[in-house]
Order: sequence, then structure tokens, then C-alpha cells
Amino acid sequence: MLSLSSVQPARTSKPHPCDLPKLPFYRLHNQPQFSFFPPALHHHRRRRHPAALRIRAVDAAQPYDYETHLSNRFSQSTKLKIAIIGFGNFGQFLAKAFIRQGHTVLATSRADYSSLAESLGASFYSDPNDLCEQHPDVIVISTAILHTEKVLRSLPIQRLKRNTLFVDVLSVKEFPKNIFLQVLPDHFDILCTHPMFGPESGKDSWRGLPFVFEKVRIGPEKSRQLRVENFLKFFEEEGCRMEEMSCTEHDKYAAGSQFITHTMGRMLEKLGLESTPINTKGYETLLNLVENTASDSFDLYYGLFMYNKNAMEQLERLDLAFESLKKELFGHLHDVLRKQLFGKVEEGVKNPVLSKLPKNGAALPAPKSKTVEISNN
Repeated sequence: MLSLSSVQPARTSKPHPCDLPKLPFYRLHNQPQFSFFPPALHHHRRRRHPAALRIRAVDAAQPYDYETHLSNRFSQSTKLKIAIIGFGNFGQFLAKAFIRQGHTVLATSRADYSSLAESLGASFYSDPNDLCEQHPDVIVISTAILHTEKVLRSLPIQRLKRNTLFVDVLSVKEFPKNIFLQVLPDHFDILCTHPMFGPESGKDSWRGLPFVFEKVRIGPEKSRQLRVENFLKFFEEEGCRMEEMSCTEHDKYAAGSQFITHTMGRMLEKLGLESTPINTKGYETLLNLVENTASDSFDLYYGLFMYNKNAMEQLERLDLAFESLKKELFGHLHDVLRKQLFGKVEEGVKNPVLSKLPKNGAALPAPKSKTVEISNN
């Protein structure tokens, strides 16, 4: 189709286009010959017209932007349909980020979050059967640790695609890994992950925050491998520090870091710490710790203890360290009291000194019940 934006006819005895009134639109292929003017207009009275004649063909072929087409196809191929099971605070926190990067988000939960999901741009399904019939690419288990097994066993997985990817975001890893392997048939893929941050610690940015994962069972097909990489790429593009390690390693490290952090935060909360006009930087850090840990449910803390076999050892180490510290303090107090009472300190008697505890996994020394007594001799 020929499209002309401006035509200058040859100089003939015919009227100049500028001398004619504005003409209606004529499509070239409807004309019996290559002529821009109907015969009836050749004898039209000559008068000036301010605008030059413009002929446009609205059905003219447009240039094909192949690069844009390829870019759009690639972008669509990397976007996932993600179903979140458990749409509480953390599920909503993840959903906002998924949607921000262009992924489609579906959600279900015990409570009705349909209005909230709609405001975020997600689709909410009160019935898990309806959600599974949407055939999501990824199922993200974002329930409380204590309810994970019950929720997973209640899912109508027979309605899902046979190669659906299951992902958990729980704070313990060996427990969900074992449940996945027990409940899910072999044709489902499994990825265990732990974003080691939450709505409070990650409210401003995820940059530099650790994201731990283990590819437990991924099918050999290229499409399944690519799907896992696209899911992990989401967290990488958000700035997370990606840490691939086994679930066993994760739980060992987490017991000595996350569980201890939550334990100390809850102990300080029991003390009822309050801000003062003379807060030091260290004290501000403790107040922030209390705030961050207190915002999490006790079920989360209990889950960290119940479903991480390393947690009990950490409690014992914490108790032993506290007892050793008290003995060191009371030992020095004993010397002061003896000096005040008798004017001297016993020679050859060494005060108890706090020493470092054995490393994680090593046998702990048996706790001693011996107390420091003040002699009257």
C-alpha cells in the first residue's frame, strides 16, 4: 500500500492543489487511474487554500520492530505465576515484591484477604481447589512453622501441573525439606529457601540481606531448570546476598544466630527495657532488637526451638555462659568482702574466670552447683 504525506502535481493547465478546497479522503486503490482529483473538481472555481493536500492511508503497513518483539517475548518467558499459601504479614511482604517485578500472584489463606489482595494486584482464592486449578508455576509455602505439615497435606496437589515447583520460606530448613520429600510425589520440584529478613528488617531495601537456598529436587528438563533460576533471580535482582547451602548447614548456623537473637530479644523484653534521655548506641541497639523480635509471633519463636534440633544445645550453652559469668562476678565480690572484713585476701586462691565455651557440637561441661561462700576464718 502506497502512503503519501504530500504530493506536488506536475505543472499543467489543471488547478493547483492549493487552489482547491480541502478534499475528502480517497484511497488510491479505489481510483480507476493514478489521479488525485475527481473529474468534477477540474472545473471548480479557483480559490486559495491555506493547507497543502495530504493523502494518508490508515491501512499502510507499519515497520516491524523485531527487537521490541523479541524483548517482549523474553520478558514474558521469565515471568512466573506464583501462588502463595498463607497470606499473612510475610506472604503479603513477598507478594508486593513479586508484583513489583511483573510476576502474577495468586494467594489463599485461612482468613479472607480478598480486598487486601485486590489492592496489591493479586488474586485471592478462599478455596485452595480453585487456586490449584489456575495451574501456578510456583507454590510458595508461607505458613507458620507449626502448621506447615497440616497445610501441605491438605492441598489438592492432584489439581496442579505435574512438574509444579514447591518452595518454602520457613525459618527452619530440615523440617520442611523432610515433609516435602514425604508428601510430594517425585514429579514435583522442591526448592527450600530462607529469606533471612522480614517486613521490618527489609522494609527499606533487601540489598545485602542473606537469602539461603538448597535445590532439593529439580527435574532435568531445561524448562524446569530455567524456572528455578528465574525464581532465584528475583531475589538476586532485589539485591539479596545469595547463599546456597544444605538445609543441615543452615539449621546449624541459624541456631547460633537467629535463635539466639530471638532468645535474647525476648529475654530483654521480659525485663521491660525503656528508652532513656541518655541512651547509648549500644542500648539503642538492644531496644531495636527487642522491637524486631517482639513484632514476630511467639509461634515463630517456638517453631525455631521445636523444629531445629540445634536449638536446645544453644539454650544449654546460653545457660552455662550466664552461670559462668555470675561465678566470675561473685568471685571478685568475695575478694572485696574478705579485704573489707580481714584486711587481706587469701593467697593462692584463684578467682573463677569466665572462659570460652566449646564450639557448637562439642560436648558441654556438666554444670556445677557449687556456690561461693564467705569464710569467717
